Amino acid sequence: MLAYAPALLFFVLFCIGVTRDRRRFGNAIHLGLALTFGLLALIGKLSQAHALLGGIAVVALLTLPALGVLVLAGFLVANGVQMVRKEGMRPANLLSLLAGLGIVALIALLITAVALHSRTLVVIGVTATGLVGFVAFQFLCFVGYAFLYGRLPVRRDADYVVVLGSGLIGGVTVPPLLASRLERGRAVYERLTARGGTLQLVTSGGQGPDEQLPESHAMADYLVERGFPADRIVREDRSRTTEENLRFSRALMEAENPDYRCVVVTNNYHAFRAALMARKAGVHGQVVGSPTAAYFWPSATIREFAAVFLEHKVVNLGVCLLLVLGGVLIWWNR
Repeated sequence: MLAYAPALLFFVLFCIGVTRDRRRFGNAIHLGLALTFGLLALIGKLSQAHALLGGIAVVALLTLPALGVLVLAGFLVANGVQMVRKEGMRPANLLSLLAGLGIVALIALLITAVALHSRTLVVIGVTATGLVGFVAFQFLCFVGYAFLYGRLPVRRDADYVVVLGSGLIGGVTVPPLLASRLERGRAVYERLTARGGTLQLVTSGGQGPDEQLPESHAMADYLVERGFPADRIVREDRSRTTEENLRFSRALMEAENPDYRCVVVTNNYHAFRAALMARKAGVHGQVVGSPTAAYFWPSATIREFAAVFLEHKVVNLGVCLLLVLGGVLIWWNR
């Protein structure tokens, strides 16, 4: 049982974190570490009990990730090309393509280093692999826990449903991405009112420099045109960012009901990061996601993870710096 102690420790930390607040990135890391140490302990025990099965497990542990990396690289490049075709050449739309090409470049570097028997290239390749592994582990934790968080049941005691805004087409029209949020917000509102609740729906979004009206007004008009009761809508029309969406919506809700509870609606790729931001902003509520086009999800998820990664930049960039310094020391002492 001692072999499973690290896995058990991190699982206990995960359970404590989830109990205290589900909207914590630390929960994702603890769960990832618990699964990693648990898998390593299981393989170790299997090797001791059955040498053949243990050997097969070790080979699988080494082979499957390598094949997965190749498949992932191809998928990201293909998705990146699709994103550019459908959404244009904006930097945010290039993330999956750049990630895929980065993986291909790393594989080429490692192959070249081995083929040329270059110590310098080997050190660079191993250091780069360490950096990618560190970031990839956190990314897998982020995606895995975001998947779990997105499947939590919607709370029953909400007083408000808050729909976060996004840009308008031509400065006036609700785009499909925002329409998806509004439809999910409406569905949540109707489900909770059917259980006997008395709720209000907050449309949150200010007016951008290229917009003819605040996003919250266009959102409210969209709902009213489709039969939603206008007197149940509260418009928050000052915010320009997600952080302001949450902060200003919180102020409106607290002014009416200091003990409020809410459900915040955004797109599924954005839900977990919005939950982290809601916790930071002191919003008492759960975040749920609405469907997003499949081709849009990879780049959007990478962008969301990058933002979360940089929010913890002192620790994360510190670890990256240590890995680079370790590589430099190995090369220097050749």
